[in-house]
Amino acid sequence: MNIEFLVEDESTKIALQNLLPKMLPGHVKWSIHPFQGKHDLLKKLPTRLKGYRKIGNEHKIVVILDRDLNDCHELKQQLERIARSVGFTTKSQADNNADYKVMNRIAIEELEAWFFGDNNALSEAFPGVPTTLYKKAKFRNPDLIQGTCEQLETVLKRAGYYKTGLDKREASRKISEYMNPRSNRSKSFQVFRAGLNHMVQNLDRQNVNGAIDA
Repeated sequence: MNIEFLVEDESTKIALQNLLPKMLPGHVKWSIHPFQGKHDLLKKLPTRLKGYRKIGNEHKIVVILDRDLNDCHELKQQLERIARSVGFTTKSQADNNADYKVMNRIAIEELEAWFFGDNNALSEAFPGVPTTLYKKAKFRNPDLIQGTCEQLETVLKRAGYYKTGLDKREASRKISEYMNPRSNRSKSFQVFRAGLNHMVQNLDRQNVNGAIDA
């Protein structure tokens, strides 16, 4: 079993490198492929997906993009259309137990919303950040924070870090090391986690059925 993750930048790759071992069972192999931003990923995605057409059913593909200022529904539909254009069925298209090749997921508004969804991890990575930050109105719902990257930079600067500017890759590595996927308050992260769980169950079911048929 193998899951290919296509992500828009190195920061997301770094976060997933720490998160996926906490989220996936050991028998599922995975690899992460970063692009040079959202535009680059969307531009190259059709060709990249075509390259996966010859891989077996035991391989799945997960595409993760930041919403940024885009309409979430329109962005998701764009990803769905690209997958359909190369002949792949997506999780959104498939019935609950049906087979599919691609799962598209959106981080709302940006990856940093997932970091704000785990205040304990944020405070452990950067002890100057208050453990009660999530109680402030602005941070209660991570997916409603406007400009999450800028807000993270502001929070960390006030706590005494990154006075000359946020190092996104380093912050991503430090925070994700402490994140607990089961307790993240970000709804978009919860949807991502639930989708991965469903994908693994789907892969396991295919494996069992394949063994029975053999």
